Amino acid sequence: MARPRLLITRRLTDGVQTRAARDYDVEFNEDDHVFSRDELLERCSAVDAVLPCHSEHFSAEVIGALPAGLKIIANHSVGTDHVDLDAARAKGIVVTNTPDVLSDATAEIAMLCMLGAARRGAEGDRLVREGKWSFWSPAFMVGRQVTGKRFGVLGMGRVGQVAAERARGFGMEIHYHNRRRLDPAEEKGAIFHDTLEGLLAVSDVLSLHCPTTPDTRDLINADRLAQLPDGAILVNTARGALVDEDALIGALTSGKVFAAGLDVFKDEPGGNARLAALDNVFLLPHIGSATFETRDAMGFRALDNLDAYFRGEAPGDRVA
Repeated sequence: MARPRLLITRRLTDGVQTRAARDYDVEFNEDDHVFSRDELLERCSAVDAVLPCHSEHFSAEVIGALPAGLKIIANHSVGTDHVDLDAARAKGIVVTNTPDVLSDATAEIAMLCMLGAARRGAEGDRLVREGKWSFWSPAFMVGRQVTGKRFGVLGMGRVGQVAAERARGFGMEIHYHNRRRLDPAEEKGAIFHDTLEGLLAVSDVLSLHCPTTPDTRDLINADRLAQLPDGAILVNTARGALVDEDALIGALTSGKVFAAGLDVFKDEPGGNARLAALDNVFLLPHIGSATFETRDAMGFRALDNLDAYFRGEAPGDRVA
């Protein structure tokens, strides 16, 4: 029996690509470039499955143009906002993701962003690297201490729960808002707020861990930033579309928000040059899951879903 034909759209780890080549007739992206819409459709024209990343956008229009032979989109990501799930369902294309395996790595980045923002990490790093550190006094580079502060989690899913656990290690009081209240064993003493406004009012640090949907785009806007405590810190390791970046720049410039730690932006790659120009922003280039261990686990999880599908079983991580 012929092996299923698989397109892998980006360069994955050696272990993942070796396993894929063992079990599938694979087409790789040898130079790891971002496919245009037309190239994506062309490369999908002769395969049974595609293993994409969030850099490939399967809009309703793209899915409508996919060949009938493409049976499954096995994402190398937890987020699926780059795939129109309704369009995939309507066309009979199975869609999977890779939950669980990147929670620890992303929560670690949330802590890095929180500390980098609170302790003026970007500003201090720049001073030393540029040879401009020529002064010290007790008033020099004073930041905010997070120990004992209130850590607000917006979206208490897998990553949010791990981030909350890491924040407990700093002696922080955990607050959260979620679509549903967790059971007590999952809450671990965290304080639930049934409205976003209730969470904002008590978040000395607000950490975003929710997906992008039509309802959450620009969720953190000028009105909601104004509801944070004065001198709050915003952390975003989820999706850039959650934040109105113009409003955030205004809050950072006015001092309403003390600092922000951001791993994601509306425009990726590239980011936001106006945010990058501010000293009180700690910036990373969307590397929340970028550890050797996690990238292996994500790739293997995507392949597990493909294996199950082509054995005639239901993939464990099916989302459409």
